[in-house]
Formats: sequence, structure tokens, C-alpha cells
Amino acid sequence: MRGRTFLMRRGYLLVSVLAMFCLAQMAEGQTRFMYLSGQSISPAYEGWWPNEDGSFSLFLGYMNSNWDQHFDIPVGPANYFAFTDPEGLDDLEQDAYEASVADQGQPTHFYPRRNPFLFTITVPEDFGSRELVWTLQTNGETHRAFASLAPDYRIDPQVISTEVGGNFGSLSDALRSNIPPELKVEGGETRRIAVGEPLTLIAFASDPDNLPARRTRGGSPSTLDQLYRPPSSIVAISGPGLRLSWIVYRGPVRNVNFEPEQMKTWTDTRVYANSPWSPPWLIPEPPEDGRWVTEAIFQAPGDYILRAIASDGSLFTNKNVTVTVTPITDLDQGM
Repeated sequence: MRGRTFLMRRGYLLVSVLAMFCLAQMAEGQTRFMYLSGQSISPAYEGWWPNEDGSFSLFLGYMNSNWDQHFDIPVGPANYFAFTDPEGLDDLEQDAYEASVADQGQPTHFYPRRNPFLFTITVPEDFGSRELVWTLQTNGETHRAFASLAPDYRIDPQVISTEVGGNFGSLSDALRSNIPPELKVEGGETRRIAVGEPLTLIAFASDPDNLPARRTRGGSPSTLDQLYRPPSSIVAISGPGLRLSWIVYRGPVRNVNFEPEQMKTWTDTRVYANSPWSPPWLIPEPPEDGRWVTEAIFQAPGDYILRAIASDGSLFTNKNVTVTVTPITDLDQGM
């Protein structure tokens, strides 16, 4: 009897150890780390859709795994596009940089976290089975996005809305016919200004179909439990409603100050982070006349591209302004 009791106790001990090991493994598998810096960027191919003229639009964005670190990567061997046959650049060690095709309008300034559906590339009707590959090298790592016309990558406005958590994650079929915002920037597409001088940017935006309609999610939170409630979906959600922000698309963002401060266009999900994806998902009311007035002041000379992004929470419309910033001269300073 004593020996049996010993065996039973040893069996219970073994079961307990195994249970603790399994729980430890589960906890480790569920651990998520938040990195402020030191991580890399992965370019993202979002999908494609056909255009009325027979061409196709390829949608791209990126995921910066850092919460704070920005990157400035000029078009070149660390930020380029290349056309290839299927699987032609699967080997990340292979360098396919060619200056003649490297620049396809991609950003050179990279904000933190997810920046979805940031730009499009139009390819011709006869693009066929080829791939357009975006290569990014950051913090010693190389990542690629492979854009193609593969059938399972075909998207529509509802897919875009779902991927960006639009309309609080709604899957409504009405979103398939959603029309993106109309956007116009007053003045020329190129500007010239001196360091320290304010550049006035005037943009007009409207939502032609009011879809999805502006609404809030139960009003402002009144308790910490309401404010910090866990996410209810895999994709970060944002509220519907017309909004407009300016970003630095090319050039160092540290050299540009916007007034007023611009709502983020990247998925910062931290509470009260001035982001549409940030609880409690408060989207400011647009100007009554649909006229957004912003000033940009540059702290260093150089060439910059500023981008206005208008969104209804589900679809996006972009307009670029190229700015050449010149040094301050003695004459400018009245000397």
C-alpha cells in the first residue's frame, strides 16, 4: 500500500509539472512585446482592382514594427521596386536594384506601425503574370512585398474598409459601393519657400455619398473599464466620418512642423493618441465649408513631398505637394 501511495504521489507530481510546463508554454506563446525602436519595416501588398480603361491599380502600404521609430529611406538600394517573373525575387539575398524603375512613387519617410493602402501603382492591361516587387532594408533586415494580379488578391471598397477597421469594423454590403472622398488642394503641385517661412496649405474635401455615415460608438467613455476595454476584433477599428490630415511623404519629418497638429494617419491604437484608431475613436467634425487650412514650417532646406490624405474612415484619397525649401539668405534676414 505504501509503494502504491508513493507511485500515485509521483504520478500527481508528474502531472502537475507537465501542467505547469504547458501553461508556461501557452503564456510564452501569447506574449506580445511592444517595441519602441530597433525593429524593421515590412512592405505590404494590399491587393488590386481593375480600372475602366483596362489597366489595374495595385495597392501598397507597410508595417513598421516600432511604435516610435521613424525611418527616412531614399529611393535606392534600400528602397526600390523591380519588375520580375513569378518567384524571380524570392531569394532575399538577390539584389535587383535598377535606377530606371526603382521609383514607383513609394514613400521615403516611414511612420510607425501599420500604414495601410498608402499608395497605388497603375500597371497596364497586359501586365499578365509578372510581379512588381518592393524591397525595403531597415535595421539590418530585408523584406519584400510581391504585387501581382493573383485572383485571390482582388479587392473592392468593402475589403479595404474591413482591412482598415472602417466603420467600427462593419461588414455591411453597402460598403462595396462606397465612393472615396473628393479632394482638391488649392494652388500648384509644386511650391518654393525659405526655411522658417510658413507655407499655407488649403485643401477642400467632401464625402459625396456620406457613406459610411458619421457616428460615434456609444459616446465618450465615463469609466476606465470602458476606456481600456480589450479589442473586440483582430483588426484595429476606427470610426466613420470625413477627416483630412497632412503627412510628410518624402523628406525628414523632424524638419516639418504642421499647425494645427495633424491627426495621425497610421494605426496608433494607444488611448487618446490623436489617431482614428485610438480609443475613444473621436473624429473631429470637419469645417462647415469643407476647407481645411494648415501651415507647414520647414526647419531645414531640401526637397519634400507633403501629402494630404482625406478619408471617410473606409476609403482614402491622396494629393501630393512637392516643396523645395531654400536656405535663409542674409537678404531674407534683412541684413
